[in-house]
Amino acid sequence: ILEERCQRILQDMEGSLTARDRVGIQDFVLLDAYTSETAFMDNLRKRFNENLIYTYIGTLLVSVNPYKELGIYTKKQMDIYMGVNFFELPPHIFALADNVYRTMISETNNHFILISGESGAGKTEASKTVLQFYAVCCPSTRLLDNVRDRLLLSNPVLEAFGNAKTLKNDNSSRFGKYMDIQFDHQGAAVGGHILSYLLEKSRVVHQNRGERNFHIFYQLVEGGEDELLRRLGLERNCQKYRYLIQGECAKVSSINDKSDWKTVQKALTIIEFSEKDIEHLFAIIASVLHLGNVHFEASAHGYATLNSSAELLGIPLNMLQEGLTHRKIEAKAEEVLSPFTAEHAKYARDALAKAIYGRTFSWLVNKINESLANKDSTRKTVIGLLDIYGFEVFDVNSFEQFCINFCNEKLQQLFIQLTLKSEQEEYEMEGIEWEPVPYFNNKIICDLVEEKHRGIISILDEECLRPGEATDFTFLEKLEEKMCGHPHFVTHKLADQKTRKTLERGDFRLLHYAGEVTYSVVGFLDKNNDLLYRNIKEVRGFTTVSLSLHTSDHFDDVMVRHQVKYLGLMEHLRVRRAGFAYRRRYEVFLKRYKALCPDTWPHWKGTPAEGVQRLIKHLGYKPDEYKMGRTKIFIRHPRTLFATEDAFEICKHELGKAPVTSNKRRLAFPEGVVMILIETCWRGLQARKERERRAWAVKVIKKFIKGFINRNQPVSMDNSEYLAFVRQSYLTRLKENLPKSVLDKTSWLTPPPIMQEASVLLRKLHTRLLVRKYVRGISAQQKVQLQIKALTSDIFKGRKENYPQSVCRPFMFISLAWETDVISHSTQYSVPVIKYDRNGFRPRFRQLIFTQAAAYLVEEAKIKQRVNYSSLKGVSVSDLSDNFLILHVTCEDTKQKVGGEQISLMHYTYTELLSFCSVRFDIQPGKEGFVDFKSSSESMVYRAKNGHLMVVSPHNAMHTT
Repeated sequence: ILEERCQRILQDMEGSLTARDRVGIQDFVLLDAYTSETAFMDNLRKRFNENLIYTYIGTLLVSVNPYKELGIYTKKQMDIYMGVNFFELPPHIFALADNVYRTMISETNNHFILISGESGAGKTEASKTVLQFYAVCCPSTRLLDNVRDRLLLSNPVLEAFGNAKTLKNDNSSRFGKYMDIQFDHQGAAVGGHILSYLLEKSRVVHQNRGERNFHIFYQLVEGGEDELLRRLGLERNCQKYRYLIQGECAKVSSINDKSDWKTVQKALTIIEFSEKDIEHLFAIIASVLHLGNVHFEASAHGYATLNSSAELLGIPLNMLQEGLTHRKIEAKAEEVLSPFTAEHAKYARDALAKAIYGRTFSWLVNKINESLANKDSTRKTVIGLLDIYGFEVFDVNSFEQFCINFCNEKLQQLFIQLTLKSEQEEYEMEGIEWEPVPYFNNKIICDLVEEKHRGIISILDEECLRPGEATDFTFLEKLEEKMCGHPHFVTHKLADQKTRKTLERGDFRLLHYAGEVTYSVVGFLDKNNDLLYRNIKEVRGFTTVSLSLHTSDHFDDVMVRHQVKYLGLMEHLRVRRAGFAYRRRYEVFLKRYKALCPDTWPHWKGTPAEGVQRLIKHLGYKPDEYKMGRTKIFIRHPRTLFATEDAFEICKHELGKAPVTSNKRRLAFPEGVVMILIETCWRGLQARKERERRAWAVKVIKKFIKGFINRNQPVSMDNSEYLAFVRQSYLTRLKENLPKSVLDKTSWLTPPPIMQEASVLLRKLHTRLLVRKYVRGISAQQKVQLQIKALTSDIFKGRKENYPQSVCRPFMFISLAWETDVISHSTQYSVPVIKYDRNGFRPRFRQLIFTQAAAYLVEEAKIKQRVNYSSLKGVSVSDLSDNFLILHVTCEDTKQKVGGEQISLMHYTYTELLSFCSVRFDIQPGKEGFVDFKSSSESMVYRAKNGHLMVVSPHNAMHTT
């Protein structure tokens, strides 16, 4: 890793500036035509086409979503950017995250990263990438790994419940999120807290064409287990639920709801949601789906009646009927129920669904916060991640878009003010005269929205609270009265003739910093009453910002240009330049360029500021090209820096290849000696690292051997790590080789001595889980078979030689088409057999059929013998491995001799009954017959010389059917 990092650093130092013509400028501050939007766009396009999606504007990071995998977020990349100077490597979100982390550690101060951009720009992915970086770079222990896992896995849960497919993005965040990551004094992540706001609850009940509801609904329906769906009363078909099909795209090829469901289930478990919590959570989600299917019909008087038999949320149907179809009016000490129309009832149903989902989401966030809470009361530093909605403009813009766009206005105002303030403070601290920078101040728009007693929000609040029949349109009339003549506000009534054609009577238009947006006032009053979050608090002292640009798989010039405008990138660049393109501390500047001046090379013994002064004098900098601050040099034009960098590139090669003379020692170095010296130093560094690595390896091996020698001793310092390794190794191997069947008694891995007790417990637990999983998945018929198997086990276990081999085989129920024509009762069991006559033991091929009433022997659809169960005296088999069955039947036929006993000797494929080694039976009064059983190498049935029927079975024979 060290070698690769050094190579990357050297390559970047050698090529980052000289490659500017091929891959554009890595930092827009170094752009010569920094006031030109065209030059800005050309630089973005050039870098995007080379898959360089990140570019700096000072410490601000601009990214352009490539909509493809670039392989730039690997563990290898994280290692390269970890602990490196911010401008040392090419722009990357890892560099930004690392800079914030190291600044927080060194200053022991809180910082945060603001991630902004429009929907589809990649804000959610950026915040996840930052979290993953901190998960890798922070110190690690078992406890800290647990915190890290919860931080990472909170994302898929919040995405499932708070994200949805929109027209621009398959995974668009429909809520704002601010996450605190808490670190201790060593820089280890020890906790976190999430603040959510502006959940788009209206999406629960309505989606535009081409959009979906929140992901969790589809994940539950498509991925939920059969038993779970049965308990919740759901069907595995999204088309059955009104709240899921309004966008007409319930299934999306790029979204795998089944896989995402498993991810959410795993995440909920790791975040420590109990089974009861999870059960209640999905019961509520299911109830919202059921609620969407409740419909209403108008009565004869036009009032709403509930036409549904669903019982939701544990509420009796009559209470649901009353709550959704009537409004309760309190008049002094009396309560009166006023009936709704069908339309009002639908509105009440949707309002209830939104309220349920909104409260559920708040509960979910609180549960996650409980899991992330840091139990240590000592002081912590914090890195905040603010992932906010981007500026939104749709065909119909409602109250949600109004709030989102106002948030972006406030952030833009705050962003420019803080950037301007930080620049002014740096100039003042360095003793350099500040040059005023022209920029667009959007304070007039912010005041239009939030000014006390006159702003849109104040007027909206007053209209919601005033007595009387306030409506969305009376609110619009108040706006027209108060805002008449404002340059950034217009309505149909206030507009000129040409503009009026583009506005409906219920619309008002705001001229935002990012452009014009037309809002429909419909729903403003109701949604304002529901809104929990509205105040935009100023956040001071943020370290850096990530702004994401949304484009397609090719560079969409119009789309990107619009975002560059409303994100204020040109304003920020002008403020950041403030007359000087480049600034560096004297130590850094001198270290890089000292080889360009004989007086400063190879060693400068004066102060860094004096060394820089000597260096730039030698380079011929003109007085108007630079300024010397207290700790930094400021260079006005990029071309001055580029000329210095070009000279440095030439100098480096000359130092390595040509003879070098030391003016101080007056010694001439032979050609190439400098390169040899560099190589020697590098080889020495590598050798020292290799020695450290081998010493570490020897220490580990010694400890392993010592642990092995003492493995059977009580746990101590000598063997604790070895035993921990043994436990982990065994559990890892066991996880990959678990038995797949309850009947598999041989494949359980033999445990080491230290894991004997744990292995027994794990085996019992695994067997229990397999049984539970099997029972849940079997059919009713299979359950009957299991019951029969259990009964058979009671009879035969340990009593018949071939019983163990028969356990794993299910009973085979064979049904023949002709049986119903011959036998009136339904067939319970049917099997082909060979029947042996009592006289002479002649074999006969028959079909044995058991019904509810009797047993039958059938030959070619003809009943040859019927045995009533009432006449059955007994059943005999041997304890060997034969398949022979003897039925003892009382002769009830008057044609048979009195006192005689009828028997049926049958050889068939599966036998489990009582056992004998020799069976005697009465052929007729005074005449007996015998069946003998014995073991041999082959299976045979024949008449012996003594006249007995001999049944021979192979020892421990296996059934073949």
